[in-house]
Amino acid sequence: MNTAIIVAAGTGSRFGGETPKQFLEIGGKPLLVHAIERFEESREIKAVVVVLSHDRVTEYSEYLRGLGFSKLRAVVAGGRTRAESVHNGLHAIEWNCPVVAVHDGARPVVTADEIDRSVKAAEAHGAACLTAPVTDTIKEISDGMIERTIDRNILRRALTPQTFRKEILEMAFSGIDLSEAVTDECYLVEQIGIEIAVVDGSARNIKVTSPDDLRIAELFLTSS
Repeated sequence: MNTAIIVAAGTGSRFGGETPKQFLEIGGKPLLVHAIERFEESREIKAVVVVLSHDRVTEYSEYLRGLGFSKLRAVVAGGRTRAESVHNGLHAIEWNCPVVAVHDGARPVVTADEIDRSVKAAEAHGAACLTAPVTDTIKEISDGMIERTIDRNILRRALTPQTFRKEILEMAFSGIDLSEAVTDECYLVEQIGIEIAVVDGSARNIKVTSPDDLRIAELFLTSS
């Protein structure tokens, strides 16, 4: 069963406030629930593992299971870093799983189509990254001064889900320092020399990291 690991173990310190961003609500539902719903709609994903912080596993595990998600197979505790949290989610997969999709719990606007195309790309190529174009002009700076302008046509913003054949993701995690500040799984796969296919995604698939992002995500969700 192709499986999604939805990572929602962060503290949301950049957002501010006492409630981690993935538990903030739009339309009466936490961002995390919106994200899980998109994977429920996916044709290619058959199982979901949710990774929460240690202090929220018991409370939110009962809450999520009470919502009746048909694909929710496990709710596990994360770690001190993203890498450790994804690693814990990976170890919770005890069933036959060809492809793993890793998704941010604070990305509620992902679509089932983006998920399905990403999974199919990983099946074909081994690893795939959902991306969006860079629309701003990008400058490289040094000591407060602009060094040069970078050609944005060769740049992409990495989104999630990022998808991998399970054995490739396990290989990427093998022997790494889980305390390292790794921001996405494609970085780890790059380090073992595996080519990663690019999948076109929507700029609407934002990660909520600020109050402004929350308002934008609400607009996208309520207008879809």
